[in-house]
Amino acid sequence: MAKSGRERSAKAAEKRIEYDEKELRHRVRLGTRQKLDELMAWNGIEEINEAVQNLILNAHALGPTLSFQAMESPRHKVQISENVARMFSNESLAELKRDPGDGLINPNYSFQDL
Repeated sequence: MAKSGRERSAKAAEKRIEYDEKELRHRVRLGTRQKLDELMAWNGIEEINEAVQNLILNAHALGPTLSFQAMESPRHKVQISENVARMFSNESLAELKRDPGDGLINPNYSFQDL
């Protein structure tokens, strides 16, 4: 006799508990999705979950040192142009002239000298 849908769902739920499966959900923007699609096409993978699982297993197989390169997030590098740096410096000096603050304490003095 064939199992009902309810029985199959119950058995699947038991297996998820037995193997301590966790569902991962992740939203990605178009550029990231396109890169994943390319990786999948290059390797003949049709299922996203298979691709993500392979990426995790292969990055882990690289070990703690080499996996850093695979897991490293690309960071934006901030480069300040000379014009912006000059403007910032000029504005900072102008603000110090308007309000010099509480004054400076020379770090070479001890508290007894004050």
